[in-house]
Amino acid sequence: MRSVAEHREDLLALVSPIGSESVLLSDALGRVLADDVLAAADAPPFDNSAMDGYAIRVSAGGVGSWRVSQDIPAGRMPSALEPGTVARIMTGAPMPEGADAVVPVEDSDGGIGQVELRTWPVVGRHVRPAGADMIAGAVVVGAPRLLRAADLAAAAAAGQPRVTVARRPRVSIVVTGDELAPPGATLTGAEIYDANSTVLSAAVREWGGEVVSAQRVGDGPAELLRSLEGIEADLIVTAGGVSAGAYDVVKESLASRGVTFGPVAMQPGKPQGWGALHGVPIVCAPGNPVSVAVTFRLFVVPMLCAMLGVPTPPLRRLPVVEGWRSPQGRTQVMPVRILDDAVLPATAGGSGSNLVGSLAAADAYALVPAEVEMVMPGTTVDVMGLVP
Repeated sequence: MRSVAEHREDLLALVSPIGSESVLLSDALGRVLADDVLAAADAPPFDNSAMDGYAIRVSAGGVGSWRVSQDIPAGRMPSALEPGTVARIMTGAPMPEGADAVVPVEDSDGGIGQVELRTWPVVGRHVRPAGADMIAGAVVVGAPRLLRAADLAAAAAAGQPRVTVARRPRVSIVVTGDELAPPGATLTGAEIYDANSTVLSAAVREWGGEVVSAQRVGDGPAELLRSLEGIEADLIVTAGGVSAGAYDVVKESLASRGVTFGPVAMQPGKPQGWGALHGVPIVCAPGNPVSVAVTFRLFVVPMLCAMLGVPTPPLRRLPVVEGWRSPQGRTQVMPVRILDDAVLPATAGGSGSNLVGSLAAADAYALVPAEVEMVMPGTTVDVMGLVP
């Protein structure tokens, strides 16, 4: 059997960065920055007051009564400071020529035409120099990075209305199974609710991709092949029909069309398919919902990250506080909870591929090496996060 690492490397060889596009800041939250954001101008563009108060020239005198020669609200360019006077100034307003410090209004009687100043600062006190935050042409937000609200605020303050981001990988999803019914339907006969369409569609968006199509098809080859015709995507992900059963439609239909099928030494998710279909990379996961979720996180996430031009999030090494069994010979992907930076199983049933109802209790997956049969309390395991 192929190891998890070997399988991941072969899948990564199928993809590469897919280019970038320019978007408005209002559309950039959560996107991957592809080019550095540079400051369009110095920020602030002029010396300005850090306080509501009075702009003074330090060498002109000291505490006492002063005539107020002008008001300077934010957004208005002032006149030069008249000798022997002070200027009433608001936070963020430009400093008048000739002034070099600010007395806060709290250190005065708040006068308008005449003011009593009770303190006398040193040069530069309560003044924000031009360029103190940003210098024109300097990098404000460096690429690559997943853009947060704070990053977009910095880009706006830098005078940039748009940013260049990695294009979202377009992903087409096909879920197979005659037994699948949509959530909300009344189940009949041997039907079960389809969780695979939901987990794949949500995970693609969560990890920066765009779902261009999501189809649920039965176990007939003709229906499956029709669903794959004319797909315009950067990646295809299927769920179900890849094992050795009599109705494994994905394997039956695609094995002769450039897609390879075989076991990977992992639990859950042992049966896997991979390759390219009509030049589009394809990942074929088994049909049990936990196997689908694990396949996505182990293999599809690194592919999406490679297409976006960002590194796959690193693993964490955490101690175990409650042990569990692991199948020898296969890497176990165990849903775990994280409490106080330590892990314990998230399910009572181990890493069973059918335990999708318990996935909501998991904070992460623990990766247990193939040679380990029992994970003991006090040992450590590699832990893989579920979200970016």
